[in-house]
Amino acid sequence: MEYPQLCLRRGEDAAIRQGGWWIFDNEIDWVDETCEDGGVVDVLDSRMRWLCRGYFNAKSKITVRVLTRDPDEEIDRDFFRRRIEAAWHYRQSLGFSNACRVVFGESDGLPGLTVDKFGSCLSFQTLALGIERWKDEIVSILAELFQPQGIYERNDVPVREKEGMAQKSGCVYGTVPERIEILEHEARMLVDIAGGQKTGHFLDQQENRGRLRPYCPGRTVLDLCCHTGGFAIHAALYGASAVEAVDVSKDALDMLVQNARLNGVEDRITPVCANVFDLVKGYAQAGRRFDTVICDPPAFAKSKQALEGAYRGYKELNLRCMQVLAPGGFLISCSCSQFMTPPLFLQMLTEAAGDCGRSVRLIETLMQSRDHPAALAAQHAWYLKGYLLQVM
Repeated sequence: MEYPQLCLRRGEDAAIRQGGWWIFDNEIDWVDETCEDGGVVDVLDSRMRWLCRGYFNAKSKITVRVLTRDPDEEIDRDFFRRRIEAAWHYRQSLGFSNACRVVFGESDGLPGLTVDKFGSCLSFQTLALGIERWKDEIVSILAELFQPQGIYERNDVPVREKEGMAQKSGCVYGTVPERIEILEHEARMLVDIAGGQKTGHFLDQQENRGRLRPYCPGRTVLDLCCHTGGFAIHAALYGASAVEAVDVSKDALDMLVQNARLNGVEDRITPVCANVFDLVKGYAQAGRRFDTVICDPPAFAKSKQALEGAYRGYKELNLRCMQVLAPGGFLISCSCSQFMTPPLFLQMLTEAAGDCGRSVRLIETLMQSRDHPAALAAQHAWYLKGYLLQVM
């Protein structure tokens, strides 16, 4: 099958040859007049040599998202089925089954597609016009492979507008209950696919939540930005004597209370609705101390322009976290801002430790769960980083 073509400017092919996934509008020399937004195109270098094949969208700064580097590979239903099957087999090989990310965009060779599994239901996002064109086929493939109770579309995200698409959400296959129970390690967690954050639940932290076990028995724990209680529930199940779970969202805390009851730990978890900056500053000034502090805020830097202010925010919050730790206490600090790189985040923590005036040592490095593999040539895919520190 022949596809429309576009050609890159001289010298703009290096990133693609090194495994890159995106071609930006300012890297393109000319575009075949038959190229259609949302359609598949062949990409040539400046010497007219074939480079790759991918989705095209002239309305987007990311004009092409690479699908294949094999000139003989057609983009059809079988292509998407092979990629989704391979992604699921990878997760199964690592022991994921009940709840996990099934497809993670470029890292699984499917740019713009996210699929999460929550028990018997699936939740998905199509964030590029090219993958949106294949949405019906993808839902059909997911139904065949998983035979789920229901499949829910969570395309209520502003980034779709950059691709010229409207926001939307709803059940597109079967039925999806208001609450779904999943299992994370020993924790039973309720998920709200329709109204929860992202696709319903923060699966990217599930392996890090399991790593809490050595840092909880007999300890008092402060969980900041706790959302529906992923870390807090695990901390209580791992033997924490008391957990204070803080979030600014009352709805999230209501779900946390339900999760605490579901796991029989409601007597050891205290929900607090508050701004974490104000609360932890007040605790530091009042001399409150905890044995373990978990700090997992939402992204402060959603663009490079916001990075300077985000750095100050992260430093202030982590400084206060260190101040409220008892001697020998542990700080689990994370950032999901892709622009806050791991070296920069560690630099921030080092400066906060210096300002705190206490000796701090690094115990573990953290990243997103293995069901969220990060393609090395797609830096945005390695967005979650964290460090487990001991404050002496």
